[in-house]
Amino acid sequence: MKTRIYYDDTDVGGVVYHTNYLKYCERARSEIFFSQNRSPSENGSHFVVKSLSCNFLSPAFFGDEIEVKTKLLKMKNASMLIEQKIFREDKELFNLIVELAYIGIGAKPKKIPQDIKELLLNS
Repeated sequence: MKTRIYYDDTDVGGVVYHTNYLKYCERARSEIFFSQNRSPSENGSHFVVKSLSCNFLSPAFFGDEIEVKTKLLKMKNASMLIEQKIFREDKELFNLIVELAYIGIGAKPKKIPQDIKELLLNS
């Protein structure tokens, strides 16, 4: 997913505010579903962040065009591990390893439906 850095993404110095990198990654994960005319939240079930580890390697600035690349590392019955990297051209700016749990009504873990597994495996 490509996006542009806007003024409201930055601090007073024109540098992207650190929490926005997480937002860009979240948007890229949602975009996987939207690109297939699906929603990341269906029938009361959706993914939630269980854990994450991130590294800020180099700043992005107001006006930059960035790209978020997402790679599925591991799929389990009710969770998955994803790597996401943010680039400006060929320069890696940020990377994230995020574990997502699939939950249903009542916030209880739920088996990931096969059609969603296929969507994620083929993205």
